[in-house]
Amino acid sequence: MQLALATSVTGSVPEVADRVRAALSDQGFGVLTEIDMSATLKNKIDVDMEDYQILGACNPPAAHRAVSAHKQIGLLLPCNVVVRRDPDNADTVVVEAMNPQIMATLVPGNAPLHEVADEITTKLQAVIDAL
Repeated sequence: MQLALATSVTGSVPEVADRVRAALSDQGFGVLTEIDMSATLKNKIDVDMEDYQILGACNPPAAHRAVSAHKQIGLLLPCNVVVRRDPDNADTVVVEAMNPQIMATLVPGNAPLHEVADEITTKLQAVIDAL
């Protein structure tokens, strides 16, 4: 099983992140958190790295259903979407979304949780495809 649903596109990280936010919104997600890993690591430990952002995306109805199906699944929420400059190709931005099917494998036999994972996988793949 793949860890991520992913694609590579051209553009700047901020521009691609805007496109990702719009595509997430089109699929019913909001972005709850934004972490600029590049700035954080520079500020905290004086390390330079390529542009790297983590967007914490949430689809509230699906999140509610997932947590209702298994209370500890909140440990894996929100769905992280990474937007990062490819360190080997300055013209390329990689977009990766955590594969929700991984969440389902952690709780085998929980049909309601597996249904949510299937739904969110479809929506996140639509986000990736829209880029």
